[in-house]
Amino acid sequence: MGQTLQIGPLTLAWAFIVLFIAWFASTHLAERLARGQGLKIERHVWLIALLGFVAARLAFVVQYASAYSASPWSIIDIRDGGWEPVAGLIAIGVYTLALWVWQSKAAKAVTSGVALFCAIWLGGTLGLSLLAPSNATLPQFTGVALDAQPVSLPALKGKPVVINLWATWCPPCRREMPVLMAAQKAHPDVQFVFVNQGEKPEAVLRYVQQIGMGPASVVLDGEESLSRMVQQRALPTTLFFDAAGKQVAARTGELSAATLAQHLEQITGGR
Repeated sequence: MGQTLQIGPLTLAWAFIVLFIAWFASTHLAERLARGQGLKIERHVWLIALLGFVAARLAFVVQYASAYSASPWSIIDIRDGGWEPVAGLIAIGVYTLALWVWQSKAAKAVTSGVALFCAIWLGGTLGLSLLAPSNATLPQFTGVALDAQPVSLPALKGKPVVINLWATWCPPCRREMPVLMAAQKAHPDVQFVFVNQGEKPEAVLRYVQQIGMGPASVVLDGEESLSRMVQQRALPTTLFFDAAGKQVAARTGELSAATLAQHLEQITGGR
């Protein structure tokens, strides 16, 4: 089972689907219990959602503040997927506890909703982790780089590896490329491989020359076989492997400097 659900051109992360189900179910339960008491708790529902959202985002931003310093406005671009869920849950818990301290009539209904949210979200997250391949390793894929040299992914074992699936026609792929190139220069101990999906060599070479990327790290995959191997059809997708060749993380969607730094820490041990 991949990390995303593909519906035609639409790609949804399973983690997001679980989060939405948890929010919808918990909100429905809390509001139903409140109506039984003759209460309206919409204000609490939206405040809790906003508080959890902001706390989870801010905790991540603070942790990787240096990565956002060059482009502070990117802090509000939540498409990079930078979150600290535990911080969000703590904030929600503090708000719920405050309702009891203030002896709010809405405390019981809100607590029930929060409990259901936590049960669904944590249970769903655990389920996704159990369904994810636990033995995923560097794919058995060999391609030809733009410098005409063969590149075998299994042969890269021994150093941390970042594999980026991309295409020149993909706007988020192009936007994240400078971030990946900067990280490639900053982390010579990590092997970066940019596997182009489904395009002709001339188009890829033309784009690579425009942005000044080294041709040796750009591998052609005209048949998109690597996407099928790793069950990741959406672009861009970036896979992270440790030095032992084990897949540690995967990111579908555009990377920011901060989210890339987070995943690099996972495969390098924070070096």
